[in-house]
Amino acid sequence: MERLKATATEIIEGARKAIEDLDLSRVEGMIQMILDSKGKKIFIVGAGRSGFVARSFALRLMNLGFNVYFIGETITPAAERGDLLIAVSGTGMTRMVLTAGVTAKEIGAKLIAITSFSDSPLGKIADHVVVISGRTKTGWPREEDYLARQLLGEREPLTPLGSTFENNCMIFLDGLIAELMYRLGKTEEELRKYHATIE
Repeated sequence: MERLKATATEIIEGARKAIEDLDLSRVEGMIQMILDSKGKKIFIVGAGRSGFVARSFALRLMNLGFNVYFIGETITPAAERGDLLIAVSGTGMTRMVLTAGVTAKEIGAKLIAITSFSDSPLGKIADHVVVISGRTKTGWPREEDYLARQLLGEREPLTPLGSTFENNCMIFLDGLIAELMYRLGKTEEELRKYHATIE
């Protein structure tokens, strides 16, 4: 159990540092882009564990009344000029996420990248980047396509590099939802109206 406790402590400390290191001007820019997208479509994309974090964020944006979709779902409509894509990728190299970003830019949608590397391919094409620490460049670049990594049998080590980013990202995005709630004057009761009632 010592390994478990040591790992959990390291994860908590890493998350604390990631939040302290946030560039708040970049976060403010992201908030404004989301608020400006009220009435338009917001698309969210992420693969693997980042995809789970991205889905959680999409759910909370929906609870806030935004018109939000997760890329890859069969009910996702077409993107149009002026819509917003929020892409979550620790390395900024995940093929599926990068492809979605490139396509969004070609359509004329805005692109926010949430990544550990602003100089990554995703970061370079994004209109706006928010850096969340958690990934290191050990062995980078390597195969960052999630499905390809699974087929190759690649696994993350204890206190996984990817997990650190995703844990930090989850905390950041939950905090961002609380900030959006405050700015929109929303209460938990109002959010509950948009939550699932058929379960």
